[in-house]
Amino acid sequence: MPTPLICVTCGVQQGPTETPPAACPICLDERQYVPASGQRWTSMAGLCQGHRNGFAAVEPGLLGIGTAPHFAIGQRPLLLRTSAGNVLWDCNSLFDAATHEIIAALGGVAAIAISHPHFQGAMIEWAHAFDAPVYIHGADRAYVMRPDPTIRFWSGDKCALPGGVTLINVGGHFEGAAVLHWGEAAEGRGALLTADVISVAADPHQVSFLRSFPNYLPLGPRAIERIGAMLADISFERIYGGWWHSIVPVHAKSVLDLSILRYLDAIEGRYGSSATDPGRIPPPAES
Repeated sequence: MPTPLICVTCGVQQGPTETPPAACPICLDERQYVPASGQRWTSMAGLCQGHRNGFAAVEPGLLGIGTAPHFAIGQRPLLLRTSAGNVLWDCNSLFDAATHEIIAALGGVAAIAISHPHFQGAMIEWAHAFDAPVYIHGADRAYVMRPDPTIRFWSGDKCALPGGVTLINVGGHFEGAAVLHWGEAAEGRGALLTADVISVAADPHQVSFLRSFPNYLPLGPRAIERIGAMLADISFERIYGGWWHSIVPVHAKSVLDLSILRYLDAIEGRYGSSATDPGRIPPPAES
């Protein structure tokens, strides 16, 4: 029986195949890469032999799911627990019996939302296990590596999900790239889940944006301005990026707005070049 293989570099599962593909289309794109060692594949059974998913509460009603040891790009999906059903934000590559049992005990998954192609992981395995639809913006249809009837391609600027959760197409990293707004997070002050469409910097009081992170390709001003415009009327206290420690804990809306101005100053030649002219740096957020 054909096996769905998983790319070792990006972690995206492909459709079932009798023989390994010559290359991963996700990694051939300019935003990713094929390593110097060449294309390598694994299977779900192979991945489960040496890896496990770990779970940790991120805040009330929000559960992080991470694979250890590190695999592929190492993203940390999030399970939002709402009164209308749980929403899984992004997927990782590993889905095993223990993961199924734990998530099922928490009420399963009512919907899966994917930020952009790099975070598809083994989304169809998750979807089949919980009979859940997968929401992907239609602009990224060509990057779906394992087509399946569970996928619901949405269009336009926003898409409502269970529990008052909203997907917002901000573009940038990919044309269909989306972030997720959860108004009940942060004790009702709201949170934005962004993967690396909006990337939390090493300094958690700053965020940034790139077309390609491994290949250092920046975004142009129009893409940055569109991100700002799409989120101008959205309120949120926190930003949760795609990895365990990628969190802007407070004042995230101001951090985003100032980071956009800083980025535009830098790429348009207005950014400060000396200690006496440091450009727009968001001030440290107060707890």
